[in-house]
Amino acid sequence: MSAHVSRRSVLKGSLVLAFSLVVPAPSAQGQGRRLPGDLARTPGLDAWLRIGADGVVTLMTGKVELGQGILTALGQLCADELDVEPARLRILSGDTRVCPPEGVTAGSMSIPNAGAAVRQASAEVRALLVSMAATRLRVPEQRLRVQDGTVQAPGGGAVTYWALVGGQTLNREATGTVAPKAASQRRHAGRPLPRLDLPAKLTGEPRFVQDLRPDTLVHGRVVRAPTPGASLVAVETSRVAAMPGVLKVVRDGGFLGVIATREWLAVKAAAALALAARWKDGAPLPVDPHAWLLAQPTQDAVIHRVERPTDVAPTRTLEATYRRPYQMHASIGPSCAVAAWDGSTMTVDTHSQSVFETSEAIAKLLGLRKEQVHGRHVEGSGCYGHNGADDAAADAALLARALPGHAVRVQWSREDEHTHEPYGAAMVTRVRAGVDANGDVLDWDYALWSTSHGTRPFAEPGNLLAGRSLAKPFAQPTPRNGGPPSYSADRNAIPLYVFPGQTVTTHFVRAMPLRVSSMRGLGAYANVFSIESFVDELAHSAGVDPAEYRLRQLQDPRAKAVILRATERFGWSRFERRPHHGRGLAFARYKNLAAYCAVCLEVFVDPATHAPRVVRAVLAADAGEVVNPDGLANQLEGGLLQSLSWSLKEAVHHDARRILSRDWEGYPILTFSEAPPVDVQLIDRPEEPFLGAGEASQGPAPAALANAVFAATGLRVRDLPVTPERLAALRRAQGSGQ
Repeated sequence: MSAHVSRRSVLKGSLVLAFSLVVPAPSAQGQGRRLPGDLARTPGLDAWLRIGADGVVTLMTGKVELGQGILTALGQLCADELDVEPARLRILSGDTRVCPPEGVTAGSMSIPNAGAAVRQASAEVRALLVSMAATRLRVPEQRLRVQDGTVQAPGGGAVTYWALVGGQTLNREATGTVAPKAASQRRHAGRPLPRLDLPAKLTGEPRFVQDLRPDTLVHGRVVRAPTPGASLVAVETSRVAAMPGVLKVVRDGGFLGVIATREWLAVKAAAALALAARWKDGAPLPVDPHAWLLAQPTQDAVIHRVERPTDVAPTRTLEATYRRPYQMHASIGPSCAVAAWDGSTMTVDTHSQSVFETSEAIAKLLGLRKEQVHGRHVEGSGCYGHNGADDAAADAALLARALPGHAVRVQWSREDEHTHEPYGAAMVTRVRAGVDANGDVLDWDYALWSTSHGTRPFAEPGNLLAGRSLAKPFAQPTPRNGGPPSYSADRNAIPLYVFPGQTVTTHFVRAMPLRVSSMRGLGAYANVFSIESFVDELAHSAGVDPAEYRLRQLQDPRAKAVILRATERFGWSRFERRPHHGRGLAFARYKNLAAYCAVCLEVFVDPATHAPRVVRAVLAADAGEVVNPDGLANQLEGGLLQSLSWSLKEAVHHDARRILSRDWEGYPILTFSEAPPVDVQLIDRPEEPFLGAGEASQGPAPAALANAVFAATGLRVRDLPVTPERLAALRRAQGSGQ
C-alpha cells in the first residue's frame, strides 16, 4: 500500500541504520551500460528499495497514484525481480524527501520510465542479496533459490534478505549489468493483481487529501478575480476580520484569502470578502476562439515533410477543417491542499501530478530554499492533466505562511474549479489530400493552429495562479510548444499512414486569452480526431470500406494487428445496417511511439431529437509487455469513456467577459447511464518494451464517434462536441442545400 510518510518514519519503520554494508562489487564487465528509464537519473539503489529488519520491503517511487493503478503495477514488477510476494511490499510515492525525483506523472510514461527503473533496480538488489547469501551459506549462487525473500540452498540451509541486510543501506549504484528475468520466469507481471488502492476507496476510508484532518487544522479560502485577467482595485477587510471564527485575512497584492477555525466560517468569510472587493476587468475574451486562433500571429514550423517520388497529378483534391473547443479537466472532486509552516519548513500535502516541480515553484513563490518545502503527494480527485491541484497547493502555502503553527486546508469550490483551472486548448486543423484514381492519397497536407498545451508549474511560480497576483508578481513564462515534433500541440499530427507525399505544419499561437495547460493527450485528441475523420472521408469518397482503406495505407504490422483485432471482435464485416444506427472506426499509435489503439463504435442517433448515443464500443490495444491486464484494460476503457464525454458534451462556454460554465449544469459530462459497454482486447507482447497506454484511447474515440454518426445519418461532424444541436444544424443546412 502507499502512504505519505516522513523520512524519519521511513527510517524508523525499516530500521535502517546509519551505516552501510560491504556488498560484493559488480564485475567490471558491463560497467557504464545505459540504465533504463528513471534509474539513469537516480542510480542509487537505496533511493528505490529498502529491506527492513522486520521483513518489510519498501519500494519508493516519484510517480504518483492518480487512480490509474500505477503503484500496483510497479509493485508487481518489483515483486517479480526481487522474488518477494506483493504483500511484503510497502510502496511510498511522491514524497520529495523520501522518493526519487521522477518528474511529472504524465504522458503515458510511468510504466516505460518508472517501471523499467523499478524492474532493473529490483533485479540488481536481488543479485546483490543472492551473492551475499552465497557467501553466508557457502553455496554457489547458481544453486540458490529465492522464495519470498528467503534464499534457500539445496542442502536445507537458508537465510532471509532481512537477515542479510535488514535495516542497512546497500550504498551501491545500479550498473545495468544484471539482466531482468525472462518473461517465462515472471510470476506477477502479466497477471491481473487486484489494485492496492481500491479497497480503501470502495469502503470509504479517509484516503484523499480532502480527508486530511491534522490536529492543528484550520480552514482557508481564496477569493479569485470574477473574470479572467481582472485585477484587484480595492478591498475593505476590517468587517471580515471581525467575523466569528476568522483567524486572519490575508492580502498580498491581488492575492486575497481568509483563514477561519471552521470550514463553514471560512466559506462565509470568503463570500463576504468577495463582496467587499472591487475588480477591474482585463482584456475582452475572444467570443469565437477558432476565428481568433486563425487571426493571431503564429510561430510556424514544418514539423514533417516527405517529398513524393513521382509527379503523377492527383485526380481529385479533398479538404476539410476541424475544430476542438476549450474543454475542462472537470475533476469530480474540486482541488484541495493542506499546508503547514513551522518557521523553517513548509509542508504541503497535495494531489498534484508534479509534486517535486510544484514544491520547487512554491519555494520560489515564498522566497524559501528548495529544500525548505516538503511536498507530499496524497491522492485526490483524478484529472489526468494540469487541473487546479497545483494552484490549491500554492494557495494553502501562502495562507499557512501567514499563520505559522497551523495546518491550513484550502478546499476549492465547484465554481473555483470550473472557472480557474487551466483548460484543454482550443484547436483548428486543416487537412488537404490529393488522391489518385483509386482514391489512395498521393499528397497529404496537414496544418494545425493551437495555443500552448503545457503551462504546468515546472518550478516556475509565474505558472501558479497566485504567483501572478502577488504585490511583487512573478511573470508567467512565455508559453511555448515544447518538445520535439509530435510532443505537445502537434502530438500525433504526423500520420502513421505511408502517404507518398506529406507536409505537416504547426502554427503555434503564443497568446493565451483563456488559461490553458496539459489535458490528457494534449494535441493528440484534436489531431487524431482530424486525421481519422478525414481518412474516413477519403474512404467513403473512394467507395472503399474504411477498415480496408486504412489497412492498405499502413505498413506497420502492429498497427494493422490492432485494427484487425478490433474489427474482428466488433463484427465489422458482419455488421447489419439498421435505420439510424452506424458504425465507426478510428486508429492511432499514441505519440507515434507509444501504444497502438483501434476503436470501433456503434451509435444510434434519434431521428426526432438528433441525440447521439453510443450503443457499444470495442477497443484493441498493443502496449508492448502488459504488466497488469486488468489495470491496462481499465486505463484504456476509462480513457475511452472520458474522451466520449468530451466528444459528446463538453465545451467551455464564455462570453467576452466571463466564464459561463460555472457548474455541472453549465458544463455537463457523460453520466453513468450514458456510458456504453466497452470490450477491451489486449495484444500482449511480453518480450517487447513497455509502450505506455494511459492516453492511447483519447484520440481514436472522437473520430470513431464522428465516423459512426456519419454512417448513421450522412452528416459529417467536423466540430466537437457532437451535440444534438450541432447535428440538427447540419441537417437543416443539408436540407437547404448548403
